[in-house]
Amino acid sequence: MTPPAPPAAPLRADCIGDSAGGLTFDVAAPENTGAALLMLRRRDSDAADDTVSLPLAPAAEGRLRAALPSSVALPEGRWDAYARVSDGEPRRLVPGVTDLRSLADRTPGGLLGHVAVRIPYATRQGNLTVRSWLRAPHAEAGELRLGEGGLTVRGRVYGARLGPGAHAELRARSGAPEGGVRRLGVAADRAEFGFTVPYDTLTPGEWDLWLRPAGEHGPSVRLARLLDDVADKHPLLTYPRARVHTPYGTVQAGPYYTRDNDLSLSVTPLEL
Repeated sequence: MTPPAPPAAPLRADCIGDSAGGLTFDVAAPENTGAALLMLRRRDSDAADDTVSLPLAPAAEGRLRAALPSSVALPEGRWDAYARVSDGEPRRLVPGVTDLRSLADRTPGGLLGHVAVRIPYATRQGNLTVRSWLRAPHAEAGELRLGEGGLTVRGRVYGARLGPGAHAELRARSGAPEGGVRRLGVAADRAEFGFTVPYDTLTPGEWDLWLRPAGEHGPSVRLARLLDDVADKHPLLTYPRARVHTPYGTVQAGPYYTRDNDLSLSVTPLEL
């Protein structure tokens, strides 16, 4: 009985990010591959327009290259990376060398009217996936100052002007007994903003932070930290929690980033 053929070695892709938000993929492939494509498929979607195909062209011996410029729209989500060579079946890519130094502390020009962020990363299974954000406007969370009784947030808004009615909002993720929205005044300096969250006004629960740059009649912009090279900040950026006495009892409160890198607050009752 003929033994089964060993599985094909995985195709490995090196990724380089540029300061404009584009990505270059270099795929190690055998020679004489013929026509080849790099394919990005949006996870949990079967829609035809949720697949982006990029031509893979010879770049060096045994290497194929595809470019995803920032001008090519990639809606928000997680995009699994595949390569199809010689009209074969698409094969899942695994990450090789990743160079995302240009993404650290990048400042988008805003000429496209939106902020596009694409960060390649390795999944738990060791495969290559690209996390994409596409936001217009965008409120980038910067420095977080933690005090005993509150949190001060500094940031910058892209794609919108900070007007006289600008304010921040804390929105309870689930129904809160005393109302689900808290409005906070914002100090504005051109595109820069800052505000302070007093913990003792918040009921226990999860609170999401939003910016209203033009006041209540303008857009609602979710605060997030996207302009760096960290695809998932939730397990990596952790902050100490303050113990605060509130009208609702003694609580522990502090900020955190969600799995989508949005900024939120957690308020947890303490049993004394």
